Amino acid sequence: MPPQDEGGLIGEAQRGSAGAFEELVRLHDREVLRLALRMVRSEEEARDVYQEAFLKAYRSIREFRGESSFKTWLFRIVTNLCLDHARRQAGRRDEPLPAQGDHRGDDWTVEAARLLVDRRPESDPERALEATEVRRRVEEAVRRLPERERLVFALRHDQGLRLVAIAEILDASGETVRNCLYRAHQRLRAALSDLRWAAAGAAPGRAAPAVERKFRAPGRREPVNGVK
Repeated sequence: MPPQDEGGLIGEAQRGSAGAFEELVRLHDREVLRLALRMVRSEEEARDVYQEAFLKAYRSIREFRGESSFKTWLFRIVTNLCLDHARRQAGRRDEPLPAQGDHRGDDWTVEAARLLVDRRPESDPERALEATEVRRRVEEAVRRLPERERLVFALRHDQGLRLVAIAEILDASGETVRNCLYRAHQRLRAALSDLRWAAAGAAPGRAAPAVERKFRAPGRREPVNGVK
């Protein structure tokens, strides 16, 4: 079928066009699968969630009224399925937050971890190995987050959504989402505190380099991962 805008595809899908719905799937399938992979334990389970989400969307497409974007509506379906799936398989309690007096990782942010992960190792095998290990540590730490915190983190960082859009998807207040993201960052700072020196190119005991100061300027309120 010829290219169409999303609104036109939605209208045709609501009138029963399977081809139009397939185009909508093509527009959003990677985002949906990426979110499912973040939330469940295996690729096979993620693909099950992915298929169930689009099947549910297909069956209820006529209920879409355009009061939010189609992506928000679709992600609401996906997030509910992911949370249901995670609850069914949850066999652990949420890990406690670091105590208020625990300053591990206070100068470390998720952005610093991402800078290190995103660094291109070029032809240096040692740097390549280091980046691979950091990537593994970051992925492991994110996977250990409680389900809702991991979901908010994924929507904010993997999908690049603004907090207001996440709040709409989760049917929650903006303050609730902000607090959830903040708690996720606290846990990640504690889990990855030993990586801050590697990311900044410094050793413990040395003055914090510019890359650290960039994320927490003295005298200013610390943004929640860049969102003030």
